[in-house]
Amino acid sequence: MNKHNKQAGWTLVKFGEVARQIKDKVNPETSDLDRYVAGGHMNTDDLKIRRWGIVGDGYLGPAFHRKFQKGQILYGSRRTYLRKVAVAEFDGICANTTFVIEAIPEKIYPPLLPFIMQSEPFVEHSIKNSRGSTNPYVNWKDIAKYEFALPPPDEQRRIAEVLTAVEETIRQFQNSEEQAFNLQRAFREQLIHKTSNTAKTVKLINLLTGNPESGHSAHSVDKVTGHFVLSLSALSKTGYEFGHLKTVELTSQMRAALLYKNDFLISRSNTRELVGLVGIFNEDRLDVSFPDTMMRLPVDESKINKKYLEQYLLSREGRFQLQRISAGTSASMKKINRKSLSQVPVLLPTLEMQEEILEQLQICEEAFQAVQQKVLKSINLKNALLSQFLSG
Repeated sequence: MNKHNKQAGWTLVKFGEVARQIKDKVNPETSDLDRYVAGGHMNTDDLKIRRWGIVGDGYLGPAFHRKFQKGQILYGSRRTYLRKVAVAEFDGICANTTFVIEAIPEKIYPPLLPFIMQSEPFVEHSIKNSRGSTNPYVNWKDIAKYEFALPPPDEQRRIAEVLTAVEETIRQFQNSEEQAFNLQRAFREQLIHKTSNTAKTVKLINLLTGNPESGHSAHSVDKVTGHFVLSLSALSKTGYEFGHLKTVELTSQMRAALLYKNDFLISRSNTRELVGLVGIFNEDRLDVSFPDTMMRLPVDESKINKKYLEQYLLSREGRFQLQRISAGTSASMKKINRKSLSQVPVLLPTLEMQEEILEQLQICEEAFQAVQQKVLKSINLKNALLSQFLSG
């Protein structure tokens, strides 16, 4: 809300006057709470928590001692530009870097609060008041100072009801998106399995023209440099995703790790669930490098289609083989080395059969993208309404 455009009946308030931070402590080992939410479980611009961890499945770390309850708001205080705000639908545990927040009902209509936290002025305020460069964070006292125009109670309720209805529409489309993704994945498994009787199995090293190349990582900088490095999140379960970039200085190491269109990338270091994800960099630009947590594979396209290799390594069998060779003493982070990667078996049908598989998968991909467009349009509508309703 822009405090300089206050309408009649709207009052200027500070965030700390209508919301409070909850700091209830809990011991994960002795509490009866069985779920925890880490930063990676929360999605950008998504109020719903779609993933969580199970307490006892692995080492949580000393930071996970904050209790949250159903209906409270979770806010990622690190890298606030990621816009991670979610409303808990169950009781659980989070780290102390995730703020647990609740509305003060006497001061504000509670369902409106998470939408205020998603508004552009709130995000800008939190980014502006963040400290640190590599892993910027914001303090509660700085969020509490955020000043905005609050409408009268009846208007608060009306705005919240409209935004909630749009949010529900987004969730329905997102559920359809997930169903389309699962259908696409099942179809891929079926197509690849059908070739298993006739295709040969080849070690990955025999499908490359050279050794995998390592990237280079550098600290992100808070200024315009004209050069970027990929974040690990650029490699997803559907392949390469746009927009996951960090601004860095252009050094000789970054030049050596410069990406070119159609480069094939693999994550060599990540959690067990995500290590080994692959993707094809399909952007026509020369200002992006890849980090040392990824490797670039020089694929021999006379033997295998890059897109087929991507689909195979994202398939159930491909993911099993890559996760199997990942190693590391850390309970959370796993790594893949060049030697192990070179021995990964790849099911290799003829180039003609690879093309046929990709053509059939393209039909599913187009259907999936159509659902994604509906999700995107709904999110854009929500953002427009946030700007319209909460501009004061």
